[in-house]
Amino acid sequence: MSFEAVVHAQAIELDRLSLQMTSDAGAGHPTTALSLGHIVTTLMFSAMRWSPDYPDYPTSDRLVLSEGHAVPIVYAAAAKLGMMVGTPPGGSNEDRRRLTIDDLSTLRAADSLLDGHPNPIEGMPLFDAATGSLGQGLSVAAGLGKAARVDGIDKLIYCIIGDGEFREGQIAEAIDFIMDHKLNNVLTLVNANQYGQADRVSEQQSAERTAAKLEAAGMHVMTIDGHAPDEIKAALDTFRARAADDKNAPMAIVAKTVKGWGCPSIQGGGWHGKPPAGEALERALAELDERLRELSTSLDSSDHFEIEPPPAAEAQDMSMGELPPFADTMKALDMESVLHAGKLATRKAYGIALRAMGHQTNRLVVLDADVSNSTFAETFAKDAALAPRFVECKIGEQNMISVAAGMSAAGKIPFCSTFAKFVTRAYDQLEMAINSGANIKVVGSHAGITLASDGPSQMSLPDVAWFRAFTTMRDHRGNPGCYILQPADAYAAYALTGVMAEYEGACYMRTLRNDTEFLYSDDHVFNLGGFETLTEGRDVCLIACGAMVHEANKAVDLLDKAGVSATLIDAYSLPFDEEKLLDVINENGGFAITIEDNYGGALGSAVADAMTASGDAFSLEQMHVRKIPKSGRTAQDLLEMCGLTAEDIHKKAMTLLQVV
Repeated sequence: MSFEAVVHAQAIELDRLSLQMTSDAGAGHPTTALSLGHIVTTLMFSAMRWSPDYPDYPTSDRLVLSEGHAVPIVYAAAAKLGMMVGTPPGGSNEDRRRLTIDDLSTLRAADSLLDGHPNPIEGMPLFDAATGSLGQGLSVAAGLGKAARVDGIDKLIYCIIGDGEFREGQIAEAIDFIMDHKLNNVLTLVNANQYGQADRVSEQQSAERTAAKLEAAGMHVMTIDGHAPDEIKAALDTFRARAADDKNAPMAIVAKTVKGWGCPSIQGGGWHGKPPAGEALERALAELDERLRELSTSLDSSDHFEIEPPPAAEAQDMSMGELPPFADTMKALDMESVLHAGKLATRKAYGIALRAMGHQTNRLVVLDADVSNSTFAETFAKDAALAPRFVECKIGEQNMISVAAGMSAAGKIPFCSTFAKFVTRAYDQLEMAINSGANIKVVGSHAGITLASDGPSQMSLPDVAWFRAFTTMRDHRGNPGCYILQPADAYAAYALTGVMAEYEGACYMRTLRNDTEFLYSDDHVFNLGGFETLTEGRDVCLIACGAMVHEANKAVDLLDKAGVSATLIDAYSLPFDEEKLLDVINENGGFAITIEDNYGGALGSAVADAMTASGDAFSLEQMHVRKIPKSGRTAQDLLEMCGLTAEDIHKKAMTLLQVV
């Protein structure tokens, strides 16, 4: 059999399909797809251990197309192989159907499975994450590889990266992570076609310098002709052989390719994202036909590919136990004195909950960005039985979030911990994770202005508003895109950590550095979308969250002395039960004040939106941080600086009620 001839023939067929489907769509990136025709053919028809009949089988090798705009070539291969498609992640394989060549003409249509960039939510089980935003795929691949190591599964992860994309800083974070964790089951494959979108790539992204950077990181690097089937096969065989021995360093392939290979009329710059049509399409197809005649003369009718199936999967323990009561866990950790003291930082309660929950399910993994001694994720890491499921990501928050997305795709429940301020570095990665349907939990500590002495560079202030945008939409499960949780005490933080672990979907929880007094007990039940009425009044409703619940509680006493009866709501969850909350406000004459330790667009805006939608008459005042703060010696200094003290709340309520 002529392996070279059969690869050329198949690659050219996929190239033709890529040209035709992008032309039909009037959009897409066919020239990038053509640069990958031979590589994708060799991977999907020969090198990868997988089954088109069950593309997301647990032990299957995985392909992560970080260079997401090249997806037509993967769609073409999947259709040629009749891959099973349909149903979102977690759906039954029996409910799927085969992808056909005719389906390719629906590329980018509103009712099509074939999105313009990889998107697992649309029913493409070959993909593990949305990779339309460049620079994130290698981190996702690293997460898949790390999860496989945790589970003891022999699977290989292939990640294709564009040479222009290689400039993204997250790529460097991912490479460091791969080297730190010795993930030689992850292949970094760079498509060096010399072109970005507007022009040629920089000399810094040349094949030679890219290879040198990868070698400098400690990787074993092979530079090949990305259109030479024998070279591609030899490099992939080398990767597979090296991955069999944990002592070998991770590997990278730099593949020199041609953007628009086989079609001189559309090569080079000027064709990125511009599929040929009409005469230009006919000319390009004719050029491919000529290449086929040149390169497949030795092809025999008996020549064919053989796809090696994945090994049989062993049953994984997917059970979820119940989080034990907080008091019981504290006693087991010999921390009963803390219970008697009556105060504990919510960040510490979070770490304790991680440890307790980690013993209830093997699916739980904990990632941290070099601050585990501050987030208290170290409580999980220091438990010898749990330590293999602790993933240190160092200072690389973007990589951490995308690694977590990869681990989620592998069936894990990842908790990502860092300072809430540093979460903001990874907003794009979080959006891609949510778009992917990732079951990801993000916990930001040291939240809000009560951080005090560290100043605004360490305070997370716009985070709630940003995450709140995702509470206003629904994911593929029909749930809010993300829940925001702001526990006011240790009992709430502990319980909500367990609630997040049990929930399938994205959550963001803020925790506090400072100790806070206990407000609750193990008798309280916390739910996503819930809130707690701490005091019942009749004149005005104070709605607070996190640290501000304690300050609002003081304001309730001040108002009581002034003859004003106030209701205090702990709005620990966004979104919340709007109808129920508005009923409480109505019971307080329709007067409400929201109090939060971050910039606007968050809790106060959510309450305002609910009031507007109801059509009823309400009076609302929003109290939040309205200027850039600075450092202060104490939390009280910052509350005074930002006008959020109990006295300020008292004054605001008296003004709202027009009480002299």
